[in-house]
Amino acid sequence: MDQKKLAIIATKGTLDWAYPPFILASTAAALDYSVEIFFTFYGLQLVRKDLSVLKVSPLGNPGMPMKMPFGPKWFRGINWNMPNAIQAIIPGYESLATVLMKRTISNNGVATVHDLRAMCQEADVKFIACQMTVELFGFDHSNFIDGMEYAGAAAFFEFAGDSDICLYT
Repeated sequence: MDQKKLAIIATKGTLDWAYPPFILASTAAALDYSVEIFFTFYGLQLVRKDLSVLKVSPLGNPGMPMKMPFGPKWFRGINWNMPNAIQAIIPGYESLATVLMKRTISNNGVATVHDLRAMCQEADVKFIACQMTVELFGFDHSNFIDGMEYAGAAAFFEFAGDSDICLYT
C-alpha cells in the first residue's frame, strides 16, 4: 500500500492560526503520512526564525471571547466579550490578548508554536515557502528557518494533486 499524503496550504500568520497546520501536520506525520505545508502570504510568518512576531487579534473575531487564565475561580469564569469598537480604540489591546492567549496555552499544557514546528521538522514534514510571496513582501531567505524550500504554487501542486487530503488553513 502506498504511503498516504497530506497537503496543507497555510495562509494565516497569527498565533491562533499557527496551531492548525502544525498540529495537523505533526499528527499526520506520526500516522506515517507524507506531509507538505505550503506557506504563502501571511502564513510565511509561521516559518520565520523569530516567532515573537506572532500575535492574536480579537478584533473582528467573534469566536475569540476568552476567559482569564489567572485569578480566583469566579474571575477566570467570566467570558470577556468586548465590542469591536472598544477593542479598536484601546491601545495595546492586541498585545494584551496575545499575552493572555500565551498564558492560557501554557496553563493548559499545550505545546508552543515553536515546539510544534520543531516536531514537524523532526518528523520530516516538508516546508515550502511560496517564492512569489517571499519576493512580494521583500523577505530574504535568511529571515526563515533552516530546511525551507522555496517554490511556486505549481511545484506544490505536484504533491497536492496526488494527496489523499488537502487542507487550507
